[in-house]
Amino acid sequence: MDNQNRNNKDPNKNNKQGFSFVIIVTLLTAIMVFALYQFQSYGNEEKEITYNEFLKMVEERKVDSVEVRSDRIVITAKKEKGERVAKEYYTGVIRDDTLSNKLYKAGVEYKQQVPDTSSMIAMQIISYFLPVVLLVGMLVWMTRRMSKGGGIMGVGKSNAKMYVEKQTGVTFKDVAGQDEAKESLQEVVDFLHNPGKYTSVGAKLPKGALLVGPPGTGKTLLAKAVAGEAKVPFFSLSGSAFVEMYVGVGASRVRDLFKQAQQMAPCIIFIDEIDAIGKSRDNQLGSNDEREQTLNQLLAEMDGFESNKGLVLLAATNRPEILDPALLRPGRFDRRIIVEKPDLKGRVDVLKVHSKDVKMDETVDLDAIALATSGAVGSDLANMINEAAINAVKNGRNAVSQSDLFEAVEVVLVGKEKKDRIMSQEERRIVSYHEVGHALVSALQKDAEPVQKITIVPRTMGALGYVMQTPEEEKFLNTKKELEAMLVGALAGRAAEEIVFETVTTGASNDIEKATKIARAMITQYGMSEKFGLVGLESIQNKYLDGRPVSNCGQATASEIDKEVMRMLKDAYEEAKTLLSEHRPSLDKIADFLIEKETITGKEFMEIFHEVEGIDPGQKKETEERIAMSPIE
Repeated sequence: MDNQNRNNKDPNKNNKQGFSFVIIVTLLTAIMVFALYQFQSYGNEEKEITYNEFLKMVEERKVDSVEVRSDRIVITAKKEKGERVAKEYYTGVIRDDTLSNKLYKAGVEYKQQVPDTSSMIAMQIISYFLPVVLLVGMLVWMTRRMSKGGGIMGVGKSNAKMYVEKQTGVTFKDVAGQDEAKESLQEVVDFLHNPGKYTSVGAKLPKGALLVGPPGTGKTLLAKAVAGEAKVPFFSLSGSAFVEMYVGVGASRVRDLFKQAQQMAPCIIFIDEIDAIGKSRDNQLGSNDEREQTLNQLLAEMDGFESNKGLVLLAATNRPEILDPALLRPGRFDRRIIVEKPDLKGRVDVLKVHSKDVKMDETVDLDAIALATSGAVGSDLANMINEAAINAVKNGRNAVSQSDLFEAVEVVLVGKEKKDRIMSQEERRIVSYHEVGHALVSALQKDAEPVQKITIVPRTMGALGYVMQTPEEEKFLNTKKELEAMLVGALAGRAAEEIVFETVTTGASNDIEKATKIARAMITQYGMSEKFGLVGLESIQNKYLDGRPVSNCGQATASEIDKEVMRMLKDAYEEAKTLLSEHRPSLDKIADFLIEKETITGKEFMEIFHEVEGIDPGQKKETEERIAMSPIE
């Protein structure tokens, strides 16, 4: 095993060596051709003159010696005063029977060069045929590499990286919040360790498992953990690594990959973003010969190996709906393992895993952070822990505190504070009333969520201010009343602007977008409209990516849906204006306090609200601290 690992330590080593060899051969050929031409022209540093000028020099007795060659006449002039070396000239050979007499009369020493025809022929052969021989040899070498599956400079060679447990250093202990996925993959690991326990009953090792989930949930980490737990070789590469501009290269790489894997079995092959080569072949408009040949070869290879050899194929994607049906049938990818966003307990476990090497003080409460980060994936939580550690160092502390963690949550969600952006006093008042409008309406509705923080400090992601929510518990369902309360809360910022300033601004664009999305979903997906009833008018496409809805109705129905959305938003906006108008003193008091402090906590907000409204906090449980996350842009 160790020898094999050493041989495969650098998967691109052969490709690099081949490419270097081609470069060296090309350079040597160019140098040799250049040297040959230089050799041929060596000594030809004479100045060219006309034949008439040559005869004139002879008549004026300025010529010392003449050598008649096959292609030229070389003239050596007599030295003049001050010259160390005599000048040399040359001219073309012209048939002149009187030349020898003229040279004899002028006392010029002359000689005729005897041509060496054999050396000339050899030089011609070398100068013209040697480069051709070298190029032909290079082509033969590349052809032999292609016949061995390597392709031109390794184009058809699989560039899969191989990992063993000691190299990945990842086990199931390093993966948190995905208990169901780990349980499904644990059976694969156990089968690789103890195949007899399963084969005695007649069970077969699954040929493949498809990891499906949103980006950042840990699909690649899970695949590495399987390799670490199974202690078998682990081939890892991306789906895009198969596809090249040459048709047939991807199929060659697939063959080479499975050939290597079968030699190393038992082992695991992991293909990340398999949708790059596994896209459905039904769409003729978007067909691609190279991608389809690669997919066909992958399907053939998955049918060609026996599961009892211990070869398992893992793949990851966040677009399962576009994969070819032939790839998903039993016998190829036998299992589909969903890697969802972690729930509350999962987020706590993820935070613990990523914070195990981070120093934290006694104020840290990871449960509160997990509650405030509903919808966050593993990569988001890891980023928050890292940002909190950076904040602690920046503030001169040796350990991370709870305030550092909450600040990190804000940085990930809405960006860093823009301390250099100075708003005018009028804009500060508008933003303050806008945010307090959200918070006050949320406090007045029992179906809204508790207050954590209100701020009017601009953020780098475009928010001029925002209100942060902290739900009391993890929720997986929303009632119709809760969604209606969300609509009222989202539009309360715009309502506060109109009530106080008798005009509106561009700051409610994000609120309007969110409210429209909620209202449309209530009508088209949740069946919460009296007009349309329980009709599914939209379906979700790319569930694990943007989750964009696709219409399933005609134009006439779509027009009626738009009218119903406008009606719901109008009713919610009127409700928000009514609530704020009835509690205008609280709105003014809290907004003035926010303008002065720039940032207030949910506790301070509720204290002012109770004071103005004359409410006893101990008796009024329904008005607990409430807030809705709503950035103003």
